[in-house]
Formats: sequence, C-alpha cells, structure tokens
Amino acid sequence: MTGAPIRVLVVDDHTLFRRGLTALLGGDARFAVVGEAADAGEAQRHAASLQPDVILLDNHLPGVNGVDALAGLREVAPQARVLMLTVSEDERDLAAALRGGAQGYLLKTADSDLLASAIERAVRGESTISPEMTGKLVTAFQTLHTGRDASAPAPEADPIHSLSPREQEILSHIARGASNKEIARALDIAETTVKIHVQHILRKLKLSSRVQAAVYAAARAP
Repeated sequence: MTGAPIRVLVVDDHTLFRRGLTALLGGDARFAVVGEAADAGEAQRHAASLQPDVILLDNHLPGVNGVDALAGLREVAPQARVLMLTVSEDERDLAAALRGGAQGYLLKTADSDLLASAIERAVRGESTISPEMTGKLVTAFQTLHTGRDASAPAPEADPIHSLSPREQEILSHIARGASNKEIARALDIAETTVKIHVQHILRKLKLSSRVQAAVYAAARAP
C-alpha cells in the first residue's frame, strides 16, 4: 500500500452496527476511521472538524434522514465524498441521494470487498451502486428529472446534443460503469484528459455525479 490511509467518518444510529463497521474498516490498512456519529447534527459537527475523505451515511437517522443531511455535510466538508450505506431499496431514496450529491448508494447487505472498493472508488471521484439497486436507476432518473418519460425520444433541446462526439463516446463508457483509467485505455488517451472530458460532460448536462451521468445515458439508450 502507498500513501496515507483513506480517512472515514461513519454515521449510523445503531451502535452495534456502527462499531462493527468501525472495527471492520479499522482492520484494513487502507482505511482510518477518524470519527463516528449517531445523528445528522453530530455528523455535521464531526465532518466540519475532521474533514474526512469519505463519509459513510445511513439514511434512517433520528430527526433528520441521511439524504436530507447531505447538503449540510457537503457544505461543511466540501472535499468529502458521501456514500449512502442503508437498508432502503426504495428508488425514491436512491433518487434523493443522487439529487443531494451522494457519490454512491450501498445496501447494508453489501459484502466487505464491495464496501472497500466503493470507498476507494469514491476517493477517485467514481461511483458505486449496489447491484440490487441498478435496476431502479432509470426510475430514480425519472424522479430526478421532472417525471419525463425516459423511453420517449430525446427532444432537440436535450443538452446531450451539446456534447462533442468524443464526450458522447466517453459518456457511453460511463454508462457501462467504466472508470477513468479504463476509458483512457479503451480510447488510447491520457487519464487526465478523460477527467477533463467528464467534468465538461457533467457541466453541460447540469449533473453533479458520474452516477447521474450513467443514468442519464442509460435512459436514452436505444
């Protein structure tokens, strides 16, 4: 392993689950759990003072749901990536998480390898969705975008037409779940070039994450 461990803040109101997760991550040299929180207020205070790399956020918290706490957490710790870690398989919660800027959405049934991979991908600006939730992405996309029928032909005003051919090519790779490194290899271009293209794609489509971009592209696939 090279470099400093990824600094993680664990937010969950169930003490046993939170401590078990902390112990699991603490046994992996890639991660350092720098704090725990049992509710949204405590999470925001810790996020502000600790500035973690990744926040693992449960949705069902006392008082304020996790998805409703996203904005506050991103405000006090703008560099932190937030991964939802929840029992909810409701596409409305998934949509709310994506709208709020969550980097990924994992179910608590996820195995330790998927969780570890998701944390590492989050730090790289990549996204992970639990396999059980992938079938609900298009429904979540419809919820995100004013109920428009995702199966309807895209109108000319659709911002996808503002993308260059290369950006559209990269978007298609994002829709298949490819990382920046994988896209760079497939297109024989530099990874930094891919990163710049991705930033342009998100800006032009008025989206805030790769997950939203993937759903956007999947909803328009023939």
